[in-house]
Amino acid sequence: MTKRTLEGTSRKRKRVSGFRVRMRSHTGRRVIRSRRKRGRARLAV
Repeated sequence: MTKRTLEGTSRKRKRVSGFRVRMRSHTGRRVIRSRRKRGRARLAV
């Protein structure tokens, strides 16, 4: 059986697109706001 070529790391994922990272910048906050407005169950990773 071959190994999957693309495997994400949870630490990297959190650091790039976690909630606290999103809240740092203006555009990140805009992302959270739009996802709230849309009624997403998950706002960030």
